[in-house]
Amino acid sequence: MRAIQPLFLVRQKLTEGVAGPIRKAVDRVRQRFPRFLTLKTLMVGCSAGEGHLGACRPEDAEWAAEALHSCLPSIARAAGASLVVLKDFSSRYRTALRTFSANGYTRIASMPMTRLSLHHRDFEEYLSSLGKATRKNLRRKFRQTATSAPITCEVLNDVTPVIDEIYPLYLAVHERSNLHFEKLTPAYFSRLGQEMPERVRFFVWRQEGKAIAFSLCFVHDGTIYDEYLGLDYDVAFDLNLYFYTLRDIICWSLAQGLRSYCSSPLNYEPKLHLGCELVPLDLYVMHTGAWINPIFRRALRFLQPTKHDPVLQLFPNAHEL
Repeated sequence: MRAIQPLFLVRQKLTEGVAGPIRKAVDRVRQRFPRFLTLKTLMVGCSAGEGHLGACRPEDAEWAAEALHSCLPSIARAAGASLVVLKDFSSRYRTALRTFSANGYTRIASMPMTRLSLHHRDFEEYLSSLGKATRKNLRRKFRQTATSAPITCEVLNDVTPVIDEIYPLYLAVHERSNLHFEKLTPAYFSRLGQEMPERVRFFVWRQEGKAIAFSLCFVHDGTIYDEYLGLDYDVAFDLNLYFYTLRDIICWSLAQGLRSYCSSPLNYEPKLHLGCELVPLDLYVMHTGAWINPIFRRALRFLQPTKHDPVLQLFPNAHEL
């Protein structure tokens, strides 16, 4: 065995990453024709998270890419899929995956993750490294939150006993987002803690015994990955929960000796001011119709999601996208 590669099928809305007038026009058409600009898609990678080549050994990565490139079209035809997409692959795979971008596939930028270096002694030192306006704003928020009833934080490996409390918080954030991709289930959160407790950390915040926020994180190789956030919007803004929860996660990570903090895509405005850098992710896309694909490749320039978020261009390493 040289490689194992996860694949899955979805009905993908082509304008999911598009905002503004184009998105509104498409949504109006979909009220009459629900499947407008929606195609059955063969996805390569992970359904919830970044994609990786499934080579068993690092030296087999290019071999695995060549093998995938040769077999994916026939798999897509057998499944009746119109698109083949390599989903959210790290930019470090660009060399191994050059056979895709050179032969029928178009590489476009997906919404990137962000990374924060944790080289500070404590949170106060990190805070001091930020701009004056950001420091002042964060300290004001923390003072405001401190005037409310005390908030406690517990770190769990398994949230099965409290899943009924935290899952509605996840749904609240998911439904509020302008972009909707994967929608996780309660079973997903529960099985994570049961099957990989050494990697998963659930942060759960409570006020007067009620769960008001939670965050699903993974710890691997000196990095904490902050993947999914859940908030009680009845109190989230008054308590500045986004920044309060981030402070607790960074403090915990520093205490554990972790070297970096990575967060999932979207919500780039605060991350820019918090000193984060972008972690580029790529999509490799091909239409299975031989005569449609050249036209589709041109259309992808307008469909790629990063073009519709002006904040991304303000990050110092935006050119890496």
